[in-house]
Amino acid sequence: MKRLLGILTALLLITACDDGDLTVDTIDFSEVNAQKCSSKDVIYKVKDSEMLILAIPASNFVNDETPEGDPIEVTIGSNVEVIYRQYNGDTSADNICPTVPSATPNLLEEWNAVAGTVQITTTAVKTVNATTGITQITGYKHFIVFKDITFQKPNGTQVYETYTFGNYTTSVSPLAFGFDEEAEKSTCDNRIFNFSGSESFVLDLADYSTLLQNEVTTSPRTALISATNKVTYRLFNGTINDAYFCAATTPSTPILAQEWTANDGVADVSGIIEVSTTTFGSGFQHTIHLKKVTMTKGNSSFYLGDDYLYGSVITP
Repeated sequence: MKRLLGILTALLLITACDDGDLTVDTIDFSEVNAQKCSSKDVIYKVKDSEMLILAIPASNFVNDETPEGDPIEVTIGSNVEVIYRQYNGDTSADNICPTVPSATPNLLEEWNAVAGTVQITTTAVKTVNATTGITQITGYKHFIVFKDITFQKPNGTQVYETYTFGNYTTSVSPLAFGFDEEAEKSTCDNRIFNFSGSESFVLDLADYSTLLQNEVTTSPRTALISATNKVTYRLFNGTINDAYFCAATTPSTPILAQEWTANDGVADVSGIIEVSTTTFGSGFQHTIHLKKVTMTKGNSSFYLGDDYLYGSVITP
């Protein structure tokens, strides 16, 4: 009987000592989506009473794909913080995002990363038009991994050689490509323009005189996109027109926001400029199609579809 009472007493003492203490050996947020504070550069994950925080300047998330095997690397330090927290109740954005965070639930334990590297691998998020085959970039997915990260805990340190934070997605406005079918020849050279508000789609063709002959075609004339037959899409922060491109000195406004160039063509495969000519009153109408064209900016690209109608040019 005395022995039994001794065991029960020891169990009660152990329970009393453990009450309120927190022991965490691993942290796992693999099934949790990342969120971002709207008013500060903080990305976080919440799982019940746990929170994993990455405070990092937004400039590290570039809207461009990273080359394969070459992620962006940022050292954990004064400008980049990784923090793990455990609370005594379910936590939320209110505990991290406001200027004055909520005081409840109470914070029980916090780990701060004191060394390591943040690796960011970025890929474009695309949608495909099932009818035209045209792809649009709607965002960029940033896959975040911590390498050789050391957490300072209240009772020591914890090191992960590789810890996967997961995906964080930024959204972008898809390019409108709001062009109509009426293109026009430049007033200052042989370039062909199609404008739509702040968008321009420019053909700068060394083969202009061959492609746009004033003679009715029985089969389309073709040329490959190349360093001399250039196809360029530009997006500006204001309305654009012929005068901008014909100015002797590039105007300071509107400001160029994005520029995408067509990949060089491959004979009978891709990157083909196709022109069909018909009569139009006393002149001629040249209808231009771009076949299997891919547009590229930096490491990102999108497909313009199997057959994109660029527009028609009227010549006297």
